[in-house]
Amino acid sequence: ASPPSSAPPSPLWALPEELLLLICSYLDAQALGRLGQVCRRLRFLSSRDLLWRRIARDCLNSGFTQLGTDLAAGIPVKERVKVSQNWRKGRCRRETVLKWKCKQVAPFSSTFLMPWMELDGEYLYLSQAENIQAYRLCPDGTGLQRHPQAIFSGHQEDVCRFVLVNSHIVSGGGDGNIVLHKIHGSYSVKFSAHEQEVNCVDFQGGLIVSGSRDRTAKVWSLSAGRVGQCLHTVQTEDRVWSIAISPLLSSFVTGTACCGHISPLRIWDLESGQLLTCLGTDFHHGAGVLDVFYETPSLLLSCGYDTYIRYWDIRTSTRKCIQEWEEPHDSALYCIRSDKNHMIASGSSYYGMVRLWDKRQTRCLQSFHLSSPTSSPVYCLRFSTTHLYAALASALHVLDFTAP
Repeated sequence: ASPPSSAPPSPLWALPEELLLLICSYLDAQALGRLGQVCRRLRFLSSRDLLWRRIARDCLNSGFTQLGTDLAAGIPVKERVKVSQNWRKGRCRRETVLKWKCKQVAPFSSTFLMPWMELDGEYLYLSQAENIQAYRLCPDGTGLQRHPQAIFSGHQEDVCRFVLVNSHIVSGGGDGNIVLHKIHGSYSVKFSAHEQEVNCVDFQGGLIVSGSRDRTAKVWSLSAGRVGQCLHTVQTEDRVWSIAISPLLSSFVTGTACCGHISPLRIWDLESGQLLTCLGTDFHHGAGVLDVFYETPSLLLSCGYDTYIRYWDIRTSTRKCIQEWEEPHDSALYCIRSDKNHMIASGSSYYGMVRLWDKRQTRCLQSFHLSSPTSSPVYCLRFSTTHLYAALASALHVLDFTAP
């Protein structure tokens, strides 16, 4: 018989990479972090996006949708998981990055400044009075440059809301007009849209939908030779506060003031302008819907004056939402956004209150007061995987979640 070998057994990390990846795929975040401290090879291996993707899909705001689509490609998934823990625990650095003069008379009047904004890669677009200004985000994540890189104008009164799609800005204003700008160029189109303020707009697939205080919603063409042509006028019988086109480009939803006996949340056919369905049956008088957000063609979020965030699945029921969360301080909710997975961010009507919600829980996860001692609503909020921006009556605030 041969004498036993005196060679020491091979270490685990000497295995082929395919086997190591398979073994590591069973580890949680803490175990992967500890494994990365063993040696250089395991540090490199344990940082692979392939291993962290499964963990990230269960985290808050890590850049993955419910279906697994990566919305933040290019940022290491491990880093996103680490920052996600700051979102969950409310660890962030707060800063007021812009201030402007505030004019307030009455909510939703043409003399009430309600800033709106959109994020697009390296820029933040913010409406201030009758203009939309583009601010470059600082590459080190410390905020944004104080002076705008570009200014888009065209309205005679304040911009109510605008959207940014495919390098185009579409805005609705207190002057009843809609203005279309091409970001990289001088091309712009302006047309008269409504008899009163255009409170909300959306733009997808070469079509614009708009909603107004004049109790109508309209569908507009942007195809060649038909730019600014009204395709449909929908009589909503109530003031329209919010509007959104379905991702399938087959329908759109309107959120109205709920001053009559009609559901404030209705879905309309985009091609014909006909009513498809009403959502909900138990809205109280005056419980207007101030913001709506499509996560998928069948999943929709809404919020408004009745202090609730509602989550709708139109595949299962149009009479009752599948989940709802109540604002703890009984404040109207002006805006909502989600990461299209587990997290919702909301802005309320008092003291600049921003709240983070986990859909898997019934109570608010984290709260941030951004306006104290004076009170201001949060009119609009947007977030990336690292920062949250909130526009109040006279200032733009940023929460930086990369801070330790």
